[in-house]
Amino acid sequence: MKFPKDADGQVLKMLYKEGLNFKELQNVDFFVSISDKRSGESVLKSLRDEGFSCELEQDDETGEWTCYCFIKMLLNYDEIIDIQKRLDELSKPYDGYSDGWAVMVE
Repeated sequence: MKFPKDADGQVLKMLYKEGLNFKELQNVDFFVSISDKRSGESVLKSLRDEGFSCELEQDDETGEWTCYCFIKMLLNYDEIIDIQKRLDELSKPYDGYSDGWAVMVE
């Protein structure tokens, strides 16, 4: 299987090499960085209005705010890129931005 040579492609390649089944739905967490709680609450509402399942949290150590979006999906490069672009578009008016994604590997 071939993967693009950018960061997202390399993560997919690593997951594939670790034996993750790309034909099964995976729980993918997408991260949106937010500047403060008020902006985070606005982003959270905007994302939920668009059908995303999300929650807002503040990191105890750094004080940074992150909106976590949870999507059950097949691991597909184009879809991951599209979701990140959509998260960027929806969070940009509140000074937020898409800040990556992760899959829990057991």
